[in-house]
Amino acid sequence: MVEMDTFLTAARELLAVPSTADRPEQLRRALELVVDFVGPGFAVRWFESSGVPSALVHHGPERRDFRVVLNAHLDVVPATPEQFRPRREGDRLYARGAQDMKITALAQALAFKETAATLPYPLALQLVADEEVGGRNGTRHQLEQGVTAGFVVIGEHSRLDIVADSKGLAHARLHATGRSGHGAYPWLGDNALLKLLRTIDRLTDRYPVPPEEAWRTTVNVARVETPNRAFNQIPDQAEAWLDIRFPTEDTDWAAADADRITAHLAAFCEPGVSVAVDHVDAPHHADHDRPEIAHLRAAAREQGYGGEFLYKHGAGDGRFYSARGIPAVAFGVGGHGQHGPDEYAKLSTVAPYHAALLSFLHRLP
Repeated sequence: MVEMDTFLTAARELLAVPSTADRPEQLRRALELVVDFVGPGFAVRWFESSGVPSALVHHGPERRDFRVVLNAHLDVVPATPEQFRPRREGDRLYARGAQDMKITALAQALAFKETAATLPYPLALQLVADEEVGGRNGTRHQLEQGVTAGFVVIGEHSRLDIVADSKGLAHARLHATGRSGHGAYPWLGDNALLKLLRTIDRLTDRYPVPPEEAWRTTVNVARVETPNRAFNQIPDQAEAWLDIRFPTEDTDWAAADADRITAHLAAFCEPGVSVAVDHVDAPHHADHDRPEIAHLRAAAREQGYGGEFLYKHGAGDGRFYSARGIPAVAFGVGGHGQHGPDEYAKLSTVAPYHAALLSFLHRLP
């Protein structure tokens, strides 16, 4: 059972840490607070990649293979100073990172502390600090260093539902080249910006913005720019940024590498428009019929929650495990306002979440 006064004291201290990507000392401070919350008697292995710290906590002699890993990220997106001053209003604890995902991280740490020494299999608590900026120096780095698992529970918010599917991600740039000239005589030039816009029109005709939530590929045009700075000049250069999210079911994207995605995007391009794919991350998917997922759903239902399947449109660290054939799901507390000015965690979900984690961990053979 969660002793809420003690838990909330630790939560407020953790939420007050402005652990954003541009403050590496605060990233480490957030990690150290959770390691201290777990307390003595456990092995702590520290990692660092490109200046980003992360930690792996477990019981017993040093190892890197685990039956279960509880994964939590402690970095947050930037916010005003007021959002790093936690405040409680009834059932809601407001602060940057309350929903995403410091409260869940502490609940995971508490469940780990209470079970890791007595479970009949190895359990790890994986604490990372760069999920909000891609996760490559945290979760992916630890995997590259040999950390592995039979099953992973990532503490992203879900209100005790199960996220076994998250979209993949591709970031690409379209670059258009034309011929400059006087704006009064557009027929004498070749407007790069118009080429770019016609290409974007073709792309968004194929991948329109859904009128409501839909499990399909989306293309967000994140930026369109030209170095042209004069009203009366025809732009000869233009560039657009694309943020593309795709589910496992869309094989045009999900099974593609950067070269194939470049070729796919090139089919939409006007002459004079080229494609550069900055990076591609595959979708995350875990088999819904796995016994671990059945145990987790049953544990959530014991606490009065549905344990239903959620489909997340944003990319998460689960994709790094999924890419290696390691099943991972997101499972966390409830709340609202992720990345917004009124982000909060719903405190009435903390004790049921903690109890569900304990039940799940004890159910596993």
